[in-house]
Amino acid sequence: AIDTIINQKGKDLVCIYVAIGQKKAAIARMVALLEQYGAMDYTVVVVSAADEPAALQYIAPYAGCAIGEEFMETGRDALVIYDDLSKHAWAYRQVSLLLRRPPGREAYPGDVFYLHSRLLERAARMADQFVIVKNDFAGETAVEGDAVNGTVYGGPLAAHNAENAHKAMPDADNHKIIKVAGTGGSLTALPIIETLLGDVSAYVPTNVISITDGQIYLEGNLFNAGIRPAVNVGISVSRVGGAAQTRAMRQVAGRLRLDMAAFRELAAFAQFGSDLDKSTQAQLNRGRRMQEILKQPQYEPAALEHQVMVIFAGTNGFADEVPVENMRQWETDLTKYLDTSYPEIGKEIVKSNRITPETEQKLRDALSAFKATWTA
Repeated sequence: AIDTIINQKGKDLVCIYVAIGQKKAAIARMVALLEQYGAMDYTVVVVSAADEPAALQYIAPYAGCAIGEEFMETGRDALVIYDDLSKHAWAYRQVSLLLRRPPGREAYPGDVFYLHSRLLERAARMADQFVIVKNDFAGETAVEGDAVNGTVYGGPLAAHNAENAHKAMPDADNHKIIKVAGTGGSLTALPIIETLLGDVSAYVPTNVISITDGQIYLEGNLFNAGIRPAVNVGISVSRVGGAAQTRAMRQVAGRLRLDMAAFRELAAFAQFGSDLDKSTQAQLNRGRRMQEILKQPQYEPAALEHQVMVIFAGTNGFADEVPVENMRQWETDLTKYLDTSYPEIGKEIVKSNRITPETEQKLRDALSAFKATWTA
């Protein structure tokens, strides 16, 4: 969650971090960390610590959501992180039992699903609306009455329709398209759930999973094995497919999750014997290198173009001959080499959000040149 906030620096996005039932010392360390990375300039922290009444812990996420909605309704983008909703459910259970409400499964009240659904369903995206104004209009946003033709363009094709209407005007050069104030904002919710002994099928985790657009499951065994972030790719799923990814990332990582899940199953099976055919051994070798590529140090966000280029190199075999223990150095050297010798590749990926055939050929040539010169 902290990495997510740090990664929003310079992106005109407001972050709201809601700490529920945490120790004040841990919250103070987190705030100091955000200050260190310059993230408090765009972050609001809502705190209801462990030593505060259960009623305050219950109301804290709703307060954080209301703050996010204020930014959303003024046309800005906001991210609200609830850390964590397990403690929120515990606080609600405590309040409900004190009020003598009938307990249900795991002693939670019957409306615990509604508790979280009414919170998370407030995350939304506002539709864009545009108007055509004169070039001497001074504001960054307009109101409906500012439209020179009296028309407000909304709906899925708002920008397209406004552009066509602007082109059709006889004095189009004297007019411009501008967004209506309070439209186009968004609120993204990132709920965190703590599982007991890794039991993802417990009451509160399954409730939240059924509400969200997907889940990232972090596993303690992977963390202890040095695989960080410790994402279990088998249980982690997205219910919106690649809609949350850029086209460039979909191009290079389309089958990556399935391939990594298959690799981990194959690696577990391979522990029982060393008699493996060449194709299986090659799959294991590439999987180990991709596993190293996907490791990421804490508080070090990676640029989109670097992610795309490094994953492209790994999935296309350019790292197959690199010793596994040198993969971190290889990745660092590769990104530096591409930034200095072929900066146009990264710029093109960022500009178009995809890998064109021309960009792919340039990237392959650059990776071949790097492979021929790099030594551990």
